[in-house]
Amino acid sequence: MHGAGEAAPVDLWVAVLIVTFCIALSAFFSGSETAMTAASRVRMHGLERNGDKRAKLVNRLLSSRGRLIGAMLLGNTIVNIGASAFMTNVLTGLFGDAGVIYATILMTILLLIFSEVLPKTIGINFPDRMSLIVARPAAIFVYAMTPVMIAIDAVVGGVLRLIGLRAGEHGSVLTPQEELRSAVDLLHKEGSVERSHRDMFGGLLGLNELTVEDVMVHRTRMRTIDAGLPPAEIVRAVLASANTRLPLWRDQPENIVGVLHAKDLLRALAAANGDASKLNIDEVAIEPWFVPATSTLEDQLQSFLERKTHFALVVDEYGSVMGLVTLEDILEEIVGDIRDEHDLAVQGLRALPDGSVTVDGAVPIRDLNRAMDWSLPDEEATTVAGLVIHEAQAIPEPGQVFSFHNFRFEILRKQRNRLTALKITPMPMDDGSG
Repeated sequence: MHGAGEAAPVDLWVAVLIVTFCIALSAFFSGSETAMTAASRVRMHGLERNGDKRAKLVNRLLSSRGRLIGAMLLGNTIVNIGASAFMTNVLTGLFGDAGVIYATILMTILLLIFSEVLPKTIGINFPDRMSLIVARPAAIFVYAMTPVMIAIDAVVGGVLRLIGLRAGEHGSVLTPQEELRSAVDLLHKEGSVERSHRDMFGGLLGLNELTVEDVMVHRTRMRTIDAGLPPAEIVRAVLASANTRLPLWRDQPENIVGVLHAKDLLRALAAANGDASKLNIDEVAIEPWFVPATSTLEDQLQSFLERKTHFALVVDEYGSVMGLVTLEDILEEIVGDIRDEHDLAVQGLRALPDGSVTVDGAVPIRDLNRAMDWSLPDEEATTVAGLVIHEAQAIPEPGQVFSFHNFRFEILRKQRNRLTALKITPMPMDDGSG
């Protein structure tokens, strides 16, 4: 009995060391899994490009994320079961059957605090730094466990097939563009990205989702000139216009025969010693460029760059002119409204002190969202008036009020079938929406 009594403290210290080692391994596996799954792929890619070998290991491990997580879970399970079994054996020897209860309580507390909560908290708060620290040992363990993980994957795949499922057959619900937009929006909410930068990034990603028709200047708002007017009148009209390029029409406004550039006209006028009567407007004008309304902004931007121009007339499927689009219209989708000294200070939108706005019905929803940091949907309609008509399923009359998407829309003015002025007021979120 005396010999056994002397051996007990030694066995206890050995048990403490073994359990401590197992808990440390468990913490390593838990923390590594959490840190690497939370690590920024962008930062790791940047570090790898700068020659960081640890970042290269992290990227390699993340390229097979399922195997990484599986290996970490396998290691964690092995050491947790081993530590618990060993502690149960030791405490049962010391306290008899009650040792099972003591071991369960003690190991639950130790594993919960030091193997789960603590390492995962560190991994969540310092994912990049911790990933770089654990990259090499994690890579060694994952590679060592590869044969085991292949066998496990085969078993899991077989079980899934038995129940009618197949791993990996369903892709991400979001497109890559939507994932990027969501990530930038989240960073904006966390304060890491400014609103203007978020809007520009979102506008850039949205170029392939919008068509020329969405941003063009409609033909009813186009400034055009009758090519049949005397040259002197055409010169006066060009000088009076805020636009540098003006479409020329002949016989009827829809028959566009050329585009007159103010600089070309002034150059020709100077060559004629200021005598406008000597000008041949047809020779000064350039040939119009017609583009389909269904072209995406991404394609149109590329076309502008290739042709070294930034003005085009938009036509429908029958060849009828619908409006015009410029390079500036596309750039405004990225950087926001571009104004020069000739632009009006108010572009159909006026903010009121109470947080509401009065808008022209032709104001694009995207412009309103960008200006007010709102999120009105623009999938079913391009303009504010179009949104109201779509939701109301009718052309409203002045004085009518509608509430939807957590906003209150009041119709102020109407001209024929066009809504020319509306007042939009944000509503509290708990007021509901129509």
